[in-house]
Amino acid sequence: MSNIFIVAAKRTPFGAFGGALKTLTSTELGAISTKAALSAGKIDPSLVDAVYFGNVIQSSSDAAYLARHIGLKCGIPIPVPALTINRLCGSGFETVIQGAKSIALKEAKIVVCGGSENMSMAPLQADGNDARWGISLGSGLKMRDSLWDGLTDQYAGTPMGMTAENLAEKYGISREDCDEFAIRSQHTWAKAHKEGVFDLEIAKVEIETKKGVKVIDTDEHPRPDTSLEKISSLRPVFKKDGVVTAANASGICDGAGTIILASEDAVLDHDLRPLARLASYHVSGCDPTVMGIGPVPAIRGALDRAGMSLADVDRMEINEAFAAQFLACAKELELDMEKTNLHGGAISLGHPLGASGSRITAHLANEFGRGGSGNVFVGSACIGGGQGIAVVLERV
Repeated sequence: MSNIFIVAAKRTPFGAFGGALKTLTSTELGAISTKAALSAGKIDPSLVDAVYFGNVIQSSSDAAYLARHIGLKCGIPIPVPALTINRLCGSGFETVIQGAKSIALKEAKIVVCGGSENMSMAPLQADGNDARWGISLGSGLKMRDSLWDGLTDQYAGTPMGMTAENLAEKYGISREDCDEFAIRSQHTWAKAHKEGVFDLEIAKVEIETKKGVKVIDTDEHPRPDTSLEKISSLRPVFKKDGVVTAANASGICDGAGTIILASEDAVLDHDLRPLARLASYHVSGCDPTVMGIGPVPAIRGALDRAGMSLADVDRMEINEAFAAQFLACAKELELDMEKTNLHGGAISLGHPLGASGSRITAHLANEFGRGGSGNVFVGSACIGGGQGIAVVLERV
């Protein structure tokens, strides 16, 4: 791959379901993270050549225009094209891939890539045929939850949580294993937050309230004070005697993240400061009934494309859709947990579907700038429907 660099990476704090960010549309959240990234990278919006933004549930009334509106709200010139992308939980990562392709093809030099999701706004909806053309006497309009629909694979006939149960059974993962990992996610987030690990990546959000402006600068979903004893008492959600509970699954949340990519020429011409080099990427399919194993072939494929192996990786981040899903991937890849998900993940931070890939990429890119060790970082996620996606970043 030619030299393609991440020159800015920001994300909003992730708001809890029905929390502080619930009234901000995905477009508004995406504009906040994008403005912050442009500012952090000292990039004039007029230099941007393309905008790619991911969104899954499309919960706001302007969702069909999301990427375009984000670009315009951030002062990106009218002639610059924009594309909204939906690769489900991999959408944020996918925008980085599409941005890299446009640079590699010399169609662009600087690209805004990102993902945004407001899951709190996910509508209850009636079937358009019923609402517009009528229903039989006495039937009444039936409402569907678009959020639950988005978390259910109708082809495989199963909600995402059951795919995690399938992996738990296949890989011999116990309820205790899942709960212990959930507590690890909460505690590692808390430690990282206390040490200011997220400061470089966070784009503060200002909310107008009756009492004035409220600044949101911290993830809302984490529960660092919870305990193994508390969460072990919760009932399984998807299967009797199963392993998946509300505490060891990712949180339903709101948030956005933005990654700005630049070619080597753009870096030199505009005196930009690279955070990382995008070394490789890969997307792969897998059995939909065990969709959570998707990161395994994706990571292996991305490393192979870069001429690397797992032994070369200094940091690994796999989206924590479910503890059972993460642990299955860790088992299959034989991951070193001293290098993996060191600062919490979706179980603690939450998982706004379209934004999680952007969060992970922003976190890893900024980790290079914090002065830590390591030269090769990998970010990955499973994808509903049976896919996996991964990116490989290198220190500059």
